[in-house]
Formats: sequence, structure tokens, C-alpha cells
Amino acid sequence: MNKLKNIMLVFSSLFLFSCNSTSDVKAVNLRYCEPRFKDMAPIELNVEKVDIISEFVPSFTRPNVEHLFPVSIEKAAKLWAEDRLKADGFSSNRIAQYIIKDASVTEEVEKSEEFLQKDRLKYRANLSVVLKITDKANLSAAETTINAWRELRIPVDTDIAEKERYWNDMVQKLFDQFNVRMEQNIHEYLNMYVRNNNSVKEYN
Repeated sequence: MNKLKNIMLVFSSLFLFSCNSTSDVKAVNLRYCEPRFKDMAPIELNVEKVDIISEFVPSFTRPNVEHLFPVSIEKAAKLWAEDRLKADGFSSNRIAQYIIKDASVTEEVEKSEEFLQKDRLKYRANLSVVLKITDKANLSAAETTINAWRELRIPVDTDIAEKERYWNDMVQKLFDQFNVRMEQNIHEYLNMYVRNNNSVKEYN
């Protein structure tokens, strides 16, 4: 009898383990990571240090929804600076400030004007960053600003898993755009502070 009970307990345990395992697999959400640019050559600045500063304060109230995103635009912006900007002038009097001004996402319902067509959700992701280089010796400063944005429209009844997939794709594309434009701006407007930069920008 005891042997029969043990066998029944073993089967019960296996059944429960099986149920839990299946449920857990379904419950696990896809994990998304912030875009990284470690595989690209860093932009070497002739500065003593690079300070990464965020002045963006999320409101946590609609229409702002950046706090719902599986990937944080603010965090991604900080990681971009860590990956791409390198202080390479330790004896310099200059410092670079990489300032995140905006990293928001807004949501808006767009009502359909056509019969049988679903309403849509419109998302707009905004990223505004200032890179400022200050020379403490002569109190001079130079800066460049990038304002990047992307918009996304999806059916209003899109489930959360699909929303996160769309949101992640939007953030990835936003930073692909930001990466190209920021590097271009640095070489165009802050070129005199870039190490091993042989080009000289002429201003009229």
C-alpha cells in the first residue's frame, strides 16, 4: 500500500511540474535590450572627461507612455554615450557634457473615418540630446544638438506582446538614426575637439 501511495505521489508531482512548466513558458515575456554600439569605433574627444547627464523627468501619466516600454529610451541614450564617446585628453582643461533633454513617448488614439476600419494608436518617440564641450581655461564652449523622433501607428486592439515588439523596433530604428546624425554633427560642429581629426571645418 505504501508503495502504491509513493507511486501516486510521484505521478502527481510529475503532473504538477508539467503544468507549472508549461504555464511558466507561456507567461515568460520576450526580453528586449537597449540598442548597443560597442562594435563601432569610439569617437575620441580631446577632453578630460565625459559627463552623462539626464534632465528628462518622466511624468508617468498619459499621453506619456515611455514608462510602459520594455526598452527605455533614456537608458539607451546613456548607453550610446558610454559606447561611442571616449575621453582621450586627460591633460586637457576641457570637459564634455552629454545632456539628455527629452526621451519621451506619447500615445494618441486616431479615430477611423472609414466604416469597418479600426481606430489606430499613434506613438511618437522623441529624443533630444545636447553634446557640449567647455574649455575651463578660457571659458569657451561649443555644442551640438540632435532632435530625433519616430512615429508608429498600430491597430487599437493590438495585444501587449505585439505592442512591445512594435515599440522595440521603433526604438531600435530611432537609435540607428540618432547614431548616424550625432556622429555627423560631432565631426561637423565639434571637429576641433575630435582626436586624430585631420579635417578642419571652416565657418563663414
